[in-house]
Amino acid sequence: MPSSSPCVLRPNFTAEHPFPSLPPIINEQIKMQVFTHRSFYARPNHVFEDHPDDPSPDNERFEHLGDTVLSLVVTGLLIDIYPNLRVGPSTKIRALIVGNATLAEISRRYDLPAHLRLHPAQTITLRASVNIQADVFESYIGGLYVDQGLAAVEPWLKTLLRPYTTEAYIYVRTQHGLPPLPAPVAPPLAASTSTSSNSSGSSDHSGAPTPAPASAPDESADTRASIRSALSHRRPHASGTPTTTGHLALFNQQLQKARREVEWLYSDGVGQGTDTTPIWVVRVEVDGEVFGKGRGGTKKAARNEAAKEGLVRMGIVV
Repeated sequence: MPSSSPCVLRPNFTAEHPFPSLPPIINEQIKMQVFTHRSFYARPNHVFEDHPDDPSPDNERFEHLGDTVLSLVVTGLLIDIYPNLRVGPSTKIRALIVGNATLAEISRRYDLPAHLRLHPAQTITLRASVNIQADVFESYIGGLYVDQGLAAVEPWLKTLLRPYTTEAYIYVRTQHGLPPLPAPVAPPLAASTSTSSNSSGSSDHSGAPTPAPASAPDESADTRASIRSALSHRRPHASGTPTTTGHLALFNQQLQKARREVEWLYSDGVGQGTDTTPIWVVRVEVDGEVFGKGRGGTKKAARNEAAKEGLVRMGIVV
């Protein structure tokens, strides 16, 4: 059964990229079972295993199989589109795509609930259930897989779910405090300088037009730039004192693991800066004992330098 999710993904399909048609299930017996809800035969559901001569005729087995096939295809699609995506965000995105609300929306667009065979006394209630609507979509995936294999299921699902994947990706990026899409990477400074001698900026020495930088977002380059920014070494600071980053996060992480109390105490950096570029001076105390001191043009830079000394005090050299 698909996971529950309050978010319904509704991407826009256009004439250029239409909502794909439903691949037909050829085997009529499989097709009938795909649309047979367990309430139709009212068989007991506490049985551990069906008798070989009397297998359950409902669609739960297909639904179970379809759930697995769907997760496989969506995971592969995420890797294809966003190869640098970490597992945590990828799991959140997949949960949105395969959630009940989204699958039920897709199921209704294919009019699958209308074909369900249900117990007469429960028809209206069950057919309107979001869970049942989502289940029959997964059941159809499972039935198509048994009927024609992954070669028939995968292309259809990837075409269908690509817009949903993009919308879920944007949603989760926003949840992480990131812009909806990666920003385009700026052209290298050297390339700009080499062409700036021409006042028009439109050609090189050979007279050939200079190609414009690509405007499409480059996710891998954007990710590499973010990592370089977070783990940069020896960047000159505004105060003229070189600093490094990353020590503060590691220091705090180690203290949290050890469940130790930490306190940051600031003092005036009188005479160590100017009105426009003040110097912050801080010392860090762990359980009342001084572990390090630091200074910098910002509070964070000062804490990072103090954390560097604290890591050395803890026997961690980075």
